[in-house]
Amino acid sequence: MTRPNSRILLQPAYLLHQRPYRDSGRILELFSRDHGRVTAFARGVRRAGSPFLPVLQPFNRLLASWTGRGEAGTFMHAEFDGAVQALLPARLMSGFYLNELLLRLLVRHDVNTQIFAEYEQALIGLKSAADEGRTLRLFEKRLLDALGYGLSLDREAVSGRAIDPDCAYRYARAQGLVRVDGVAEGSLIFSGVSLLSLANEELHDPASRVDARRLLRAALDESLEGRTLGSREVAVAMRRMRSVDSG
Repeated sequence: MTRPNSRILLQPAYLLHQRPYRDSGRILELFSRDHGRVTAFARGVRRAGSPFLPVLQPFNRLLASWTGRGEAGTFMHAEFDGAVQALLPARLMSGFYLNELLLRLLVRHDVNTQIFAEYEQALIGLKSAADEGRTLRLFEKRLLDALGYGLSLDREAVSGRAIDPDCAYRYARAQGLVRVDGVAEGSLIFSGVSLLSLANEELHDPASRVDARRLLRAALDESLEGRTLGSREVAVAMRRMRSVDSG
């Protein structure tokens, strides 16, 4: 945890979000490697000619410096840490979705170097030719695991029996996966094949990716405790617009 009045220098970090502060400042939400999620007040960074204006952008690793003052600190300096590579426009919403998940689920100053590493890997995937959906699903799964909300994907919740690829399972909130005997109906029904594919982090076929998206969304919604994600709503609206335009 960042101690009051401590000085943090050149800490690897990512900018998750920023909002205006007074006339020319910003309130920064940083995700740092060794100090977790940090809020910092950045004065004067929106002024013309500020050297930090082009640096304080999301999705590229920074070396950030700030002084700690309780819950919020004071921004001092930032520079790029290595090469700078922008996300393609088509993948920007996925990047903002990752950032919003971290903002909603991470407690300030709670250090988790595993999540920091997984976030970096997800950004690398989004900036490369890697499958976008698979990259997001693996990040969601690993984020839940690191936060202690991970799903048991290879065993039934009650009986402890191994997941059978030939069977169907219902995801019961606050319980886990329960085998379905008879007709499998409902929005939270998943094939054993898809569950094992997610457990093994394969997700190489469309059906398993669709099932993984539905299951992980349900699990994340539990963790969010009713809080909505603006990036999801925007993505849904954009899909609807594209559907209308193509229709």
